[in-house]
Amino acid sequence: MRTEEILAAIGTGLWSWDSSSGMVTLDAEAARLVGLPAEATVRPGTEVRDRFHPADWNEIDGIVNFAIAEGTVAEARMRILDEDGSVIRTVRTRSKPVPLDTPGRLTYVLMGILQEVAQPPDGAAAQTPLTGDWRRSREAFLLDAGRALAEAGSTEEVLRVAASLSMPGFSPDGLAVFGVSGERLTIIGHHGHNDGDEKPFTDMPLQTDYPAAEVVRTGRPIYLESPEEYRRRFPATWPLAVAFGRRSWAFLPLIASGHTMGAWMAGFRHNVAFSPDERSVLTTVARMLAQALTRAGAADNERELSLGLQKAMRPSLGPGVPGLSVAARYIPTGGGLEIGGDWYDMIPLPNGRIALVIGDVQGHDVRAAGLMGQLRIALRAYAAEGHRPDAVLSRASRFLAGLAETYDRADGEDPSDATRFATCLYAEADPETGVLDVARAGHPDPVVISVDGTAVIRQTAGGLPLGVEKDADYPTTRVVLGPGETIMLCTDGLIETGGHDMATGWTRLRPVLEKPVDDLEELADALVQAVHGPGSHYTTGPLADRREDDIAVLVLRREAARTRRTPGRRSAMTIAQAEPERVAAARQQLRELLHDWSDAEQIDSAELMVSEMSTNVLVHTDGDALLLAEVTGERGERRLRVEVADASDELPHRRRPGEMASSGRGLVLMEMLADVWGVDPRGEGKSIWFELYESAEPAEPAGGSPGS
Repeated sequence: MRTEEILAAIGTGLWSWDSSSGMVTLDAEAARLVGLPAEATVRPGTEVRDRFHPADWNEIDGIVNFAIAEGTVAEARMRILDEDGSVIRTVRTRSKPVPLDTPGRLTYVLMGILQEVAQPPDGAAAQTPLTGDWRRSREAFLLDAGRALAEAGSTEEVLRVAASLSMPGFSPDGLAVFGVSGERLTIIGHHGHNDGDEKPFTDMPLQTDYPAAEVVRTGRPIYLESPEEYRRRFPATWPLAVAFGRRSWAFLPLIASGHTMGAWMAGFRHNVAFSPDERSVLTTVARMLAQALTRAGAADNERELSLGLQKAMRPSLGPGVPGLSVAARYIPTGGGLEIGGDWYDMIPLPNGRIALVIGDVQGHDVRAAGLMGQLRIALRAYAAEGHRPDAVLSRASRFLAGLAETYDRADGEDPSDATRFATCLYAEADPETGVLDVARAGHPDPVVISVDGTAVIRQTAGGLPLGVEKDADYPTTRVVLGPGETIMLCTDGLIETGGHDMATGWTRLRPVLEKPVDDLEELADALVQAVHGPGSHYTTGPLADRREDDIAVLVLRREAARTRRTPGRRSAMTIAQAEPERVAAARQQLRELLHDWSDAEQIDSAELMVSEMSTNVLVHTDGDALLLAEVTGERGERRLRVEVADASDELPHRRRPGEMASSGRGLVLMEMLADVWGVDPRGEGKSIWFELYESAEPAEPAGGSPGS
């Protein structure tokens, strides 16, 4: 039997087209397919071209040129017209262009086959590719699908992309993605079905006579071109499929790393013959879908693990403490992780007090989070043993130094090259008295907000960050919260985020802290929004706008006493003999306390008198001094009272210094600058004080008289 007879028996014709002569050679079957008499013939190209739809014929040049350039087969689908211009059939051609050696121009002989393509029902005609450039539309679709699936970051996004894929000419109207759990088939996601329709398929044994189950068992695709074929091959589960009203189905395995992880079902409401081209597209999409689901599943697992670690490693504040209100926030922003090196904690202590802890481990990676978790546990253990704040931080520093060294040696690194440190602030608070004993390890100072809303950085003594030295010392500073006053602890991410340094960052936060709020949760949210909300991009600092640092915030308020007295503001500070630099800190703290005082000259006077009083104690006594400053009254008529107390019984007296004397003018300055001042003897020691009045007519002094 001749080759032409064999091809004709399967509805395939041979043809060739010589571009140099413009002649087309057709065998009998090819001639029949293009609407000519069924006999071998050679016809002019113009005559044959009239048999093809004009839009399809115009595609031929581009297809052939692409095939010549790529050295591949030119593939196209074209509509055949009768003499009246009506479409009588659709044919598919696969032809190989053979270039001819023609000087000066590109010529070729196109040799190939013609096959008739089954036409879909009228309602689906628009969904079947009748134009010629099937190859290029398929490749463009696969490129777009691959890019969209590669960009999907979660399983939900992958399923959404899969549902939106518009395959060239045979887009499904419904799809389902099946997974495997043990020996059972599960539904990962679906599209084109009503909620609840998937229930019969959600927990199906793999041995069930169902196409998706067989695909998972065998790893081979199943194509069902008609309902009759579905009913014949899978009679047991046909009743489950018939209700969806579809005409064709494709079930393909989802294979990743050589393992069948599930199956993909594409359902069609029109008959699909599943030609080799269509099967190739479906198979390619299934491979890309399997890879995308694998990546998304890994990302989902990492996200779930990250969130679980964050929840486990960042404790809640626990039950409320009578007399105190507490709120906290933690915002991880570094490295794309949901956990980082910042943390906060509130620890019940054996003596009935509570410990407030906030800290920041160097780095934003998983190792920083691991060190943070271990350090937090160690701090809780040391606190539970009843150690004072300085002892807790000293032990924690030794613990972290040893732990970091162990990590580095295990990793084969030089400990001096990769030592991790942590900043930390530890405060032991007495709910009844409002006294906080604060120890600080390289951490930002706390901020105290008075009842009238004035926010002041409370400068405290501190030591090196934890882990830098094993035997570091951490002095303790006492801070007293009056009724209604608030203290804010934070990591440097809250201050420096958005291109700020410590100074400009504090300037940005101050209006937020001083805005009246009754709810600490509202204050905590406002602080975070100030540095990470939409408006934060309009308040960037002088440095590069960086937002990679994590943020931890802890806010505590002592409940206010029920009184009608106008709220005031106060500050206290210890000035030690061994720390004369604290005099400068006292001046700065007083200036912040008077930031809205109406008379700038009075602020300068108060600062000068505080400096004189504090220096006098350091020079003429052997003990430490306690400075108390308080502002009371309504704005415009306020009173400032400053006291400096020490344990010496020697009272100051007026002296007559010479022109060259470097001291002895302190009381003269007090008499010149203060509205009221005095010295009060006490049982042990004395207190020297002064008052300034904001108004022209001073209020009635609280006690004492000038020069007393």
